[in-house]
Amino acid sequence: MDREVIEIAHGEQRIPLTEDKDFGWLAFVAHVESPGVVLIRIPASARSALAGSVLQLVVEFGAKLNGNFVVLRPGSFGAFEK
Repeated sequence: MDREVIEIAHGEQRIPLTEDKDFGWLAFVAHVESPGVVLIRIPASARSALAGSVLQLVVEFGAKLNGNFVVLRPGSFGAFEK
C-alpha cells in the first residue's frame, strides 16, 4: 500500500506527509522514485504545533522539498537527500 501511495504522489507531483517510517525504507533502501516525503515525528503532546510546523517547512523550503526525505520534529526539521 505504501508503494502505491508514493507512486500516486509521484504521478501527481505531491509530497506525502506521513508518520509511517516505511516511507523512509522505500526512499533509501528500495530506491522508489518519489516527489519527496515528509515524515512527521511530532508526539501527541505537541500536536497543536503540527500545522504551524508544516507551514513553516513549506514557507522556508518550498520547492527544495521536491525529491527529498524530510523529518519534521517539534521546533526543527532535518532534510536528507534521496
